[in-house]
Amino acid sequence: MTYTSSLLRSLDERGYIHQTTDAAGLDRLASTQIVPGYIGFDATAPSLHVGSLVQIMLLRRLQQAGHKPIVLMGGGTTKVGDPSGKDESRKLLTGDAIDANIASIRRVFERYLTFGDGPTDAVLVNNDAWLSQLGYVDLLRDVGPHFTINRMLTFDSVKLRLDREQPLTFLEFNYMILQAYDFRELALQHGCRLQMGGSDQWGNIVNGIELTRRMEGKEVFGVTTPLLTTADGAKMGKTAAGAVWLNEDALPAYDFWQYWRNTDDRDVGKFLRLFTDLSLDEIARLEALEGSEINAAKDVLANEVTRMCRGDAAAVQAQATAAATFAGGGVGEALPEAVLPAEGILLIDALLELGFAASRGEAKRLIAGGGARVDGEAVKDDGFRINFQETSEVRVSSGKKKHGVLRPA
Repeated sequence: MTYTSSLLRSLDERGYIHQTTDAAGLDRLASTQIVPGYIGFDATAPSLHVGSLVQIMLLRRLQQAGHKPIVLMGGGTTKVGDPSGKDESRKLLTGDAIDANIASIRRVFERYLTFGDGPTDAVLVNNDAWLSQLGYVDLLRDVGPHFTINRMLTFDSVKLRLDREQPLTFLEFNYMILQAYDFRELALQHGCRLQMGGSDQWGNIVNGIELTRRMEGKEVFGVTTPLLTTADGAKMGKTAAGAVWLNEDALPAYDFWQYWRNTDDRDVGKFLRLFTDLSLDEIARLEALEGSEINAAKDVLANEVTRMCRGDAAAVQAQATAAATFAGGGVGEALPEAVLPAEGILLIDALLELGFAASRGEAKRLIAGGGARVDGEAVKDDGFRINFQETSEVRVSSGKKKHGVLRPA
């Protein structure tokens, strides 16, 4: 389909669109007026991770096209827990913990969006403002008739649990009703006409559209993005060492930069389109590079994403650290560090301290496989102890791309 609105043209050209409920209708609307659109985010941790970055960029594209982003924090729905893509129930958080998580997460959104009171300025809304006010009987009476158990049982979030014979609590089963109610409430309070999200949210988005139409007679729209995986099939945002967090206090800038620098050659163009503001012409030039020259495009990708998420200084320092570590064989300033006690430390424990292994067993396997190095020398003895002699620092490496520094206490 050929789009006339700058919003859908941009989303289409950069690869954000997977499904739309009414592409022609949304295209007409976005061509003639400002469209308030929202995406909901969990508040289950103090930081979102890279898996949420497509959605954050989607809100950024919405604002860049002259429309109004609504960041919906799930302060209310986090008390229930979204079962989508989960094999088991999430731990329930206190209200204070949820509020603290929202305050922490907001810092990242402020790097990507312009907040304020203007017609296209972003706003952050907490769905606890209305969900906590709902009386249970009122909710059942007013909203319940618009949902059938038959259809609810067909949603992937429910079928996944049932097929795997994993418990799905009645509390979680109600999540889809509450999310649908969010769209209806945002349509009333903020004139919201669009909900966006990942492909796993399609059923929830359609529910919200139908509920808003039935209860309020309003026409609203939905867009989902493709499930984002790397070229080798791995889920975006997960590594062997854990989640790639967006907040500075959850993951050092160097590790964040290095994650993008290690992108598979086949993913460079796709990631440049999704996660940077570079022009499509420049991206086409970069992704056409071949052989070792593609590393220049990876540097650009890592710099641009880090700059946007962490700031200019973090991107410059991370690249300088990488250059010192890999090209010069030295130790860059932003490498992860750990303190070496006076009595020394086992290499296994050093790998754990630096975050290069999640368990002692994993550290032992890394050492046995020849992947652990101390000052550039491979060590295969899992009883190896690191001590300071005539040096003020020791470099510990996991494979060729992960390095850390031990310094004296």
